[in-house]
Amino acid sequence: MINWLLYNDLSQWFFSTPFGNWWLTGGIFMIPLAMCSIWGLALIIVKYVQITASSVKTKKLLTQINQMMKNKDIQGAINLCENTKGPIAAIILAGLSRVKEGADRVMKAIENTGTIELAFLERGLVAMATNVSIAPMFGFLGTVSGMINAFAVIEKLGEVTPQAVAAGIKEALITTECGLCIAIPVQVFHNYFIGKIDALILSMEESSQNIVEAVVALQHETPAKTFAGK
Repeated sequence: MINWLLYNDLSQWFFSTPFGNWWLTGGIFMIPLAMCSIWGLALIIVKYVQITASSVKTKKLLTQINQMMKNKDIQGAINLCENTKGPIAAIILAGLSRVKEGADRVMKAIENTGTIELAFLERGLVAMATNVSIAPMFGFLGTVSGMINAFAVIEKLGEVTPQAVAAGIKEALITTECGLCIAIPVQVFHNYFIGKIDALILSMEESSQNIVEAVVALQHETPAKTFAGK
């Protein structure tokens, strides 16, 4: 009972505020719009943390890998990738593990593992795109609902007055505004994350090329010297 009273008091306080009154005026479709806003915010936070962590780790890892490949320290690069978590480390490790099989096998292993591991980086982007699509749709549904309510009032009164249609038109505009306010920032972050992932892929491809070049150079040396560290 106490919890209900607390909830009731909080509800009364919320709907008495300008934002709460604005939200209440938007009608029933403000509920799915509120869910979309929470969902979109959660997706942005989780993906931002994931991408930021991956970017920092990847830059450091690729710098070390490139230096080791210049020094032809294959075993050191393998150990580094084994002790580093993340999709990029797994991709590079897949290639380094095929060094003895030649450059073609190294590149093939990197491509195959990359297809699987990079799906991890792209996880959540489809959900963000879905959020961008459905939030304005709920807003437009609210627009239709508001206009229907406005015409219902006109039908009931039998005449058109500003006061009669104002509530319905206000509901229509509020839901449209809310839907766009949700979709626009989510779309911006969605594009930002795609750009960051593309940058990671480019860095990985450059590092993969360095690995292949090092393998080709090693193939021209004697087997004993090539894999002395193995």
